[in-house]
Amino acid sequence: MSSPIIQAENLNVHYGSIHALKGITFQVNKGEVVSLIGANGAGKTTTLRALSGLVPCTGKLYFEDQDLTKVPTFKRVGLGLAQSPEGRGVFPQMSVEENLTMGAYSRSDKGGIKQDMDMCLELFPRLKERLWQMAGTMSGGEQQMLAISRALMARPKILLLDEPSLGLAPLIVAQIFDIVKKLNQEGMTILLVEQNARMALKISHRAYVLETGKIVMQDSAVNLLNNNEVRKSYLGV
Repeated sequence: MSSPIIQAENLNVHYGSIHALKGITFQVNKGEVVSLIGANGAGKTTTLRALSGLVPCTGKLYFEDQDLTKVPTFKRVGLGLAQSPEGRGVFPQMSVEENLTMGAYSRSDKGGIKQDMDMCLELFPRLKERLWQMAGTMSGGEQQMLAISRALMARPKILLLDEPSLGLAPLIVAQIFDIVKKLNQEGMTILLVEQNARMALKISHRAYVLETGKIVMQDSAVNLLNNNEVRKSYLGV
């Protein structure tokens, strides 16, 4: 079995008096796609934000055996942890190329940056056609492609994807998931938060089910797809 790239033990997050994450423990191994599924407000996005350092947390958090607890966000990116956020969060007044360049802000290897930009434009040909277009004028699907590509420009060891299908047409969603699957086949480790539990489980190796800030179930994605409780609660079957 591959070694863990992310390990969280007894992770807690509070928003004021709200206990958003209640002592969750999980891990992501190198080369895996792992999904976090659950209803709105279950704590899925909060988990990613804790990993990225965007919200304070207590408990233990390790990235390749390094204690992340007090490591600031920008240094986590440098270590190899990059996030494509919910709502995409592109820089609207900047071009596609400028957004991609911002993704590589922590890097100085010009040759590698050019290579990775070419790779992103090959993955998402739509972006190549719109290289000089302002990101704010693009469709939701194009912005999602840009958000993922911008995260890839950091050359991460693990990609955190937060709701990549949110608000997108089914055809675009299928394209995005095909790319996520391809990235994993090429060796990228991915932690995926996704409201569309069926699609998430279909491309995942394992998954954790969150309810009100707690992990209530964990198993292989195949087993969860066939679990009656999961099917009834999250797959609409």
